[in-house]
Amino acid sequence: MKLTVIGGTGRIGSQVVRKLTEAGHQAVPAAPSTGVDLITGEGLDRALAGADVVIDLANSPTFDEASIDFFRTSMNNLLRAGERAGVRHQVVLSIVGVDQVPQLDYYRAKTMQEELLRQGPTPYSIVRATQFFEFVDAVMDWTADGDTVHLPTTRLQPIAAADIVDAVIEVATGEPLLGIRNVAGPDVFSLDELGRVTLAAHHDARTVVTDDEAGMFAAVTGDVLTAGPDAHLAPTHYRDWLQKV
Repeated sequence: MKLTVIGGTGRIGSQVVRKLTEAGHQAVPAAPSTGVDLITGEGLDRALAGADVVIDLANSPTFDEASIDFFRTSMNNLLRAGERAGVRHQVVLSIVGVDQVPQLDYYRAKTMQEELLRQGPTPYSIVRATQFFEFVDAVMDWTADGDTVHLPTTRLQPIAAADIVDAVIEVATGEPLLGIRNVAGPDVFSLDELGRVTLAAHHDARTVVTDDEAGMFAAVTGDVLTAGPDAHLAPTHYRDWLQKV
């Protein structure tokens, strides 16, 4: 099978390309460094030529309102290029609960991307994942202030990037879902608790202050970012992962 991986040089994409190749597939990474521009469409026809599947792992360079234009333009360009190339399956990586947080620009942008995919000409699959383990340090940096880190009690169910890679590959090499597969880690944390667990594992002396107005995730209420009963739970526990990084 030939699969074109949009964002194929990034954190998730590079692992997807490697594991697909190891499994005997032809995996083509597509990114600015390989001559592909999602916004202008430059290089897309070449990258998608002969592809059975397109896996879209590209991310907006910002999390603000500009992300809406990024995902609208890139999704439309991918759908048109995929139709020209005769692609049989378009796969997009999205976020668990993304359509439940309209107050966040980035989540509205991803929801719009999903809707464009649904309305497009090609059979599709959407893989919705919870927040990456690898993202936790960045979340804490956003609200760090000297010796303290301010974090809300937002409930998350984080997942290892490697487990997301496996989920994306399983979906991309199967029949189109014509729907959504939710994937999540096995454990639920409040974000302030997650911060304390992380700092302790890093032997970081900073203190977490619970602050329900701090950071992007303060806008999220309830359990919308945790897995529902239909979710596929990944095997890697956050505390175990922390011991290995």
